[in-house]
Amino acid sequence: MKALVLAEKPSVAKEIARVLGCTQQNRSYIEGPNHVVTWALGHLVTLSEPEDYDPKYRTWNLEELPILPERMKLKVMKETSGQFRAVAQLCKRNDLDELIIATDAGREGELVARWIMELVNWRKPFKRLWISSQTDQAIREGFRNLKPGKQYDSLYRSAVCRAEADWLIGLNVTRALTTKYDSQLAAGRVQTPTLSILIDREKEIREFQPKPYWTVTADFGSFQAMWREKDGHDGRVWEEAQAQAVAQRVSGGIAKVSKLQTTEKSEPFPQAYDLTELQRDANKRLGFSAKTTSSVLQKLYEQHKLVTYPRTDSRYISSDIVPTLKGRLDSIAIGPYAPLARKLLRGTLPVSKRFVDDGKVSDHHAIIPTEQYVNLSALSNDERRLYDLIVRRFIALFYPPYRYDETSVVLSVGSDHFYAKGRIEKDAGWKEVYASSGTPGSSSQDDWNDEEEGAERSDAQPSQRLPELAAGQPLPLKACRSRELRTQPPGRYTEAALLSRMEKHGLGTPATRADIIEKLVSTDTIARNQNRLSPTGKGTQLYELVVDDLRSPEMTAEWESELERIAKGNGNPQAFMAGIRERAKLWVDEIKRETREYKPHNLTAYRCPECGKPLKEVKSKRGTTLVCSDRECDYRRSAEPALTNHRCPQCHKKMEIRDGKAGKFFQCKACNVIEMVGDKPRGRASKHEQRKLIEKFSDSGAPSGNSLGDALLAAMKKKDE
Repeated sequence: MKALVLAEKPSVAKEIARVLGCTQQNRSYIEGPNHVVTWALGHLVTLSEPEDYDPKYRTWNLEELPILPERMKLKVMKETSGQFRAVAQLCKRNDLDELIIATDAGREGELVARWIMELVNWRKPFKRLWISSQTDQAIREGFRNLKPGKQYDSLYRSAVCRAEADWLIGLNVTRALTTKYDSQLAAGRVQTPTLSILIDREKEIREFQPKPYWTVTADFGSFQAMWREKDGHDGRVWEEAQAQAVAQRVSGGIAKVSKLQTTEKSEPFPQAYDLTELQRDANKRLGFSAKTTSSVLQKLYEQHKLVTYPRTDSRYISSDIVPTLKGRLDSIAIGPYAPLARKLLRGTLPVSKRFVDDGKVSDHHAIIPTEQYVNLSALSNDERRLYDLIVRRFIALFYPPYRYDETSVVLSVGSDHFYAKGRIEKDAGWKEVYASSGTPGSSSQDDWNDEEEGAERSDAQPSQRLPELAAGQPLPLKACRSRELRTQPPGRYTEAALLSRMEKHGLGTPATRADIIEKLVSTDTIARNQNRLSPTGKGTQLYELVVDDLRSPEMTAEWESELERIAKGNGNPQAFMAGIRERAKLWVDEIKRETREYKPHNLTAYRCPECGKPLKEVKSKRGTTLVCSDRECDYRRSAEPALTNHRCPQCHKKMEIRDGKAGKFFQCKACNVIEMVGDKPRGRASKHEQRKLIEKFSDSGAPSGNSLGDALLAAMKKKDE
């Protein structure tokens, strides 16, 4: 008898089949002496659509909401139905007496497999392959230590609750908003609270009132010091007269070192990466979006087998990984990492609770390199850069703390006091790992906190080296000047800062946060501009129309926490789903009672040629499209004229095809030659013909400045001149 192995993707299935010695290749599976390896294509099975319960739901109708099926049904996804049928046929084979789930080792991977098992009615024994890397060694070890499938029942229940909750909340609220306001308005239990974080920051920026303040700086030649009223004061002076008085009072004076303190300080190495920390770091250091980081990381894990399981929420490794650490260091001791790794391999690796802690490892340990042979030249530029972050962070785990002496000095001129700080490096420690990378080292908590909160650091002074000083030493004050500054509003969130905020509020999981951000961008709810995120006009109005409870990050965090409890076997799935259904009904009723209006932010001056309603400008990956604002009307067209193979008779460049009142016509963008579609090729239109065309097309509904009439008039005027 053989075992059926179900992987999540064909690429993973091929690797597992190779390791298991399966060589008989078929269209939908690979067979060997003891195993038959097949695959899903992501999800093969999904929750049924509303119209699957009742055909009346094909039409969106506010009065028929909420849609709350007593029992949620599953259906085969149409796009991948062929592969599902192939898997179902394999499940009927009499020589297969066991199923091994080999989908991704996480909540979503469990759902992929279990839903397939449910629809094919699998009743035979099943086991679980649970591995943290895709190397041959990890796969072999995983198959030698298969887990009982029932051990992951709680994880499956949590995954089902998450999927059904998103369906019930997202579908009902989105349909209610869309039908109520006659516009595509999407909401959900995670994306809406995420939007509210950006909205709150936008309000802070909009309501911020800048205030002038002054600082007073003394120049002592080799270093500078800032005036403070007393210890703990941030150095800001709110009256110009006071600042000028200080500068005049001390100018030309002699300062005395009244306080001098040198303290030895140290910074431990940054902890290993989990997915959110890596996305945050890659956004700041490399400019990657969270989605880009996830995609590149998946290739490093799945295709190149160079890193461990990506979608982890742990920054620790378990004690059973410790014996493999030297092997991992040995495998990465190449290229720029060779001198850094070999220094460690010569001795005993220091292992501490700062990165090895069984109690702080959840389903998967932190993201670290595997023992796979590394060929850096085989990586793309993005893969190489992301891999560099992971490898250097891993090497830094075994380096000592960064140590330095920090000197604080207070200099007094009469009753006025100036403060300065300086540091002297004693041991580069783990920062040596980053010295040759051109990339700053740590991206830990302190690194992103100021950016996230938009904190003003008026007391921050540039790093400077202080001379040898002694208590009571006199120092001539060379110059003293006051400087006017203004308070600054908090900055808009970068993706790194938003990920941190989502993590802090428990919004989503490491595996889903990137998709949530991308969904908000793709629905034109938020905009990404030079790595900064902000709500659009649509997003701002949507926020006002959504019920208050759904905006709350706290409520969503409570749900996510309960899903985690269910995954660990401590939660109550039935009670959780009952609460979700109650909320869905309550929120739909609130939307029905709402009296506010929604004004589409993307209306254009163009009119629909079929119903006369204004056209909306919709942006997508395929370009900009003009869509009728009436949802009952199906009219849509490209916002940009299509370039054809029809050549201009004058300059011989390709001509654009346009719609006008008298029908379709060709227009040369370079020299404004016009030909009606169907006309025989001829030379440039005469002045009389051009005037006739102006009369035909100038009232076509195009906004002023873009009409064909305007273009022709300009061309004719230029010619007459």
